[in-house]
Amino acid sequence: MVKPFLPQLVYVEPGALAYPLGQELLHKFEQLNIEIRQTTSHNQIRNLPGETEFQRYRIAKSTLVLGVRKTLKFDTSKPSAEYALPLVTGCMGHCHYCYLQTTMGSKPYIRTYVNLEEILDAAQQYMLERAPEVTRFEASCTSDIVGVDHLTHTLKKTIEYFGRSEYGKLRFVTKFAHVDHLLDANHQGRTRFRFSINADYIIKNFEPGTSSLTDRIEAAVKVANAGYPLGFIIAPIYLHEGWQEGYTSMMKKLSELLPDSAKRGLTFEMIQHRFTKPAKRVIQQNYPMTKLELEESKRKWKWGRYGIGKYVYTDIEQEEIKDTLGHLIHTYFPESTIEYFT
Repeated sequence: MVKPFLPQLVYVEPGALAYPLGQELLHKFEQLNIEIRQTTSHNQIRNLPGETEFQRYRIAKSTLVLGVRKTLKFDTSKPSAEYALPLVTGCMGHCHYCYLQTTMGSKPYIRTYVNLEEILDAAQQYMLERAPEVTRFEASCTSDIVGVDHLTHTLKKTIEYFGRSEYGKLRFVTKFAHVDHLLDANHQGRTRFRFSINADYIIKNFEPGTSSLTDRIEAAVKVANAGYPLGFIIAPIYLHEGWQEGYTSMMKKLSELLPDSAKRGLTFEMIQHRFTKPAKRVIQQNYPMTKLELEESKRKWKWGRYGIGKYVYTDIEQEEIKDTLGHLIHTYFPESTIEYFT
């Protein structure tokens, strides 16, 4: 099993210590004898350890910044939710294909925001604007928050906040199995706990540093037994030799390990592999030995958000993906719902 994340290096922004959570986390890392550095701002972080860019990148991925979220205007998060809830930025995983490769740019360290109450107050304002409609918030747009929450408990507090909420619901997705501290959270069924799953080929070759498929499913069983609404994101759906057999094996394993009680009310989301030209450059720089297929001529070009084009599978391939995985989902989980394919 992958060990829970522990940073090698912690930076503290000065404003972070004005909040109880900032002081609590500083004390925790001092007790753990982790190197702590002060910084005027995360943008001023320089001179990370390492003799090469390759080494510095990997150390950055194990660096945690205690920061303050100053921008309380939330991004939209379609089709998953109405808004992204900014609790953490960055991820300790090393998924080759991840879009954070480019959105994080040269700053791939993890930032956890200690002004949680201010963030949740802002969420409340968004809820009131749409009331009495329910507003959904996605907590994993810019991170895998479960991967760091055993240290911060920010997510746990947020789950309980939404448990008391009248007009809000919370969603997040993870590739990590470190969920035990979240099982007793008073969620009141208002948080959908989702796991990212994939064929063994993709997890083995492109998702280093994350939990295995078996460990993710076993964690999902715990989550279901704790009464959370449960879901799975199959992402990125990646076409490789024998992909139909790989995804069939994945679905079969999921069906065998999940108890029948956990199969009712499941949701599935399907996201095909895509990449941009900037992402391709960064991926090949950070993971020069990757087996990830990034040949533009084999793909269809499509406009993306913010006017940046991306390469997706051809229309014929997309139809085959939808037909194959849709059939597998309906075969093994006839009572589930497919929320979208993108």
